This record gives sequence, C-alpha cells and structure tokens, in this order.
Amino acid sequence: MLKEPISITALSSISALGNSAEEVWSTYLDNNHSFSKIDIAAQKVWVSKLPKDIKASLQDLRKTESKYAALDETVLYAVYSARKAVEQASWNSSDNFGINIGSSRGATSLFEKYHKEYLESGKSSTLSSPTTTLGNISSWVAHDLKTKGPDISHSITCSTALHAILNGIAWIQSGMADKFLVGGAEAPLTPFTIAQMQALKIYSKEEGKYPCKALDLKKKKNTMVLGEGAGMACLEKGKKTNALALIAGIGYATETLKHSISISTEAQCFQDSMKMALGDMNPEEVDIVVMHSPGTIKGDISEVNAIEKVFCNKIPFLTTNKWKVGHTFGASGLLSVEMALLMLQNQTYIQTPFLKQDVGAKPIQKVMVNAVGFGGNAVSILLSK
Repeated sequence: MLKEPISITALSSISALGNSAEEVWSTYLDNNHSFSKIDIAAQKVWVSKLPKDIKASLQDLRKTESKYAALDETVLYAVYSARKAVEQASWNSSDNFGINIGSSRGATSLFEKYHKEYLESGKSSTLSSPTTTLGNISSWVAHDLKTKGPDISHSITCSTALHAILNGIAWIQSGMADKFLVGGAEAPLTPFTIAQMQALKIYSKEEGKYPCKALDLKKKKNTMVLGEGAGMACLEKGKKTNALALIAGIGYATETLKHSISISTEAQCFQDSMKMALGDMNPEEVDIVVMHSPGTIKGDISEVNAIEKVFCNKIPFLTTNKWKVGHTFGASGLLSVEMALLMLQNQTYIQTPFLKQDVGAKPIQKVMVNAVGFGGNAVSILLSK
C-alpha cells in the first residue's frame, strides 16, 4: 500500500490534556479524567473543554487579524494548532505544502447562532454562509500560513482526522506534493450538538469517578462525553532525520450497515482496515492498538471483537484516551495518533482504569491507531519508530 514510509515530522494539539507534548504526556501519566460539568441549554452536562490559558491564547489569536473576529472556534482551533505544527517542522510558505483539515460538524456554534437569528428575524447574516462551510477551515489555515498548495476540508464523521492522513499520503505518493499538513478540529460543545447525542441515548449520565467508561467492557450504560480540540500533523515523504515516527501501514474500509449509527457486532470495517494496514506483516509485531472506543457499550465491544478476530490469541496491549479527554469527533483520530507517538517516544504503556494488562518490559516498536464514524467508515494507521 505504501510505496515508501511517510514521516511525521511534527504534531501539535490543543485539548483538555494541554497544548504541548510535555503537558499532554504529563496528563496521560495520571489517573484523573479531564472532564467538568458545565451549563448547556439549561442543563448540566459532562464535557471536556479547553483550559483557560488555551482559551486566552485563542482570543489573542482572534485579535491578530480583523477577519478572524467572524470565524467559528473550529477554525481558530485549527489555525492555532497548525501554526505550532508548521513551526515545529520548520516549514515555510515557499514550500507550498498541502493542507487537509477536517471536522465532523464544522462551525457548530456559528451555525446555531445564525439559524436562531434567522428564525427570529426571517433574515440571514451576510457572513452566515462563508463562515459555516466546512471548506473555510483549511482555506483559513492556508491563508494564515500563506501556503499556495492545495487545501481540502472534509467531514467523514469521527474518522475525519485519520482520513485526512490518508489523503495527505495519497497526494505525497502521487508525486503532486512533498509535504502535507493534516488533521482535524472540533468545537462541538453547543446545545444542539449535545442534544443530538442525548437523543441517540449515548451521552454520559455517570456520577461516579469516571464519567466516560471507554474500554470498560462491563459497563451497563453508554458513557460518551464530548470534548473540544484540534490536532495537526506534518507529513513528509520518506524517512526524515527529524521524524517523530514513521507511518508504516494504512488501512480503510466501509461496511454495509443495518443501523445508521452503529457498526456490526464484530466490526467488519475495523477487521478489514486493520488487515489492510498490516499488509504482509506478522500481527504479533504490533505492540499496542490505540482504540477508537467511544465509551458506548456496542462501540467498545465491537472493536474489541474485531481486534480478537484479526490478532487471534496474540492480542496487543489495548488502550484509548476517550476515558480521559472524551470524544472530540473529527479531531479525535489525531489526538489518538498523538497518544501513540508519545508512547513510542517515552516507551511507556498507558493503561486505562478499566482494562489492566501485563506488559512486562516489552519495548514499544509499532502502534496501530483506529478510528471509525457514523457510516461505518473505519481507518487504521500503523506507526513505527
């Protein structure tokens, strides 16, 4: 599938975990979640929100250019993270790198605001259309970074960020680009978005120690919690000396669904995507799978079933970050890639509170990252040192 390895030469994120690799790693090392209860539409709900210092930095960013005042938070999250990633990779605008940044929902806050205004007045704001299209995420990042390469935005629900990686790799392997900035951004903590998840009966009502019980295979209730954030990665062709990790395999699959929001009991899409990512590799070479595992009963168990089908009696170490940072929709895949990179770099396995596994002193060489969304569109990315 890959003609040659693809290097990840930088990765930047913002989330409830922090906004630097050091801060994020420190947060992963503790056993506490990053959730808080806030008031949304006259109800208190669990969410994973950005810390005050990051919010302050985003407000400073909004003031740097008059046009930024009208942008949705989703776009600001992307611009902020993209700046940091490109700086880490030492890219400049003359490189004319490509951009592919997605979002599951896009400009949710602005869309809800403009729709409310329309219902009240019967008129729409001048900027309601250009500021709420998905395309404005990558286009504003391209504007901010002054690159003239291709810029693409998309929504492939919760696997959006990993699909962005697939697209970046395809452009690089085609010879049409040498570098691609890929990622996802999401600002879903809005009344209608929360209400949608509650209508599906998957949103957490937990009052115990952990509001989201992702990878707790004994839970009796769905416990998904939404979070806001963004993640960006810089991809370059071949093995680079400054690579954080190499992409050694990619896989993708879509399965025919019997229900519009759930995958099959044994997650055939995940089975197919993981097998494709493995290629001819011995499955025993995979040390860790960073699971999508959204904290729902069916979502968590079906992915475990798929892993058991693919890896048989040699199950890798299983982990996820959703119990700690929640589900950031279109950005979640990149936050999972970040978790994988940090485990590779620090040679440390991050356990969940619910699924304890004995790892001994086995070094971490290869980590697989999974994501899937509504529509059964799975992606698996295999990372190596």
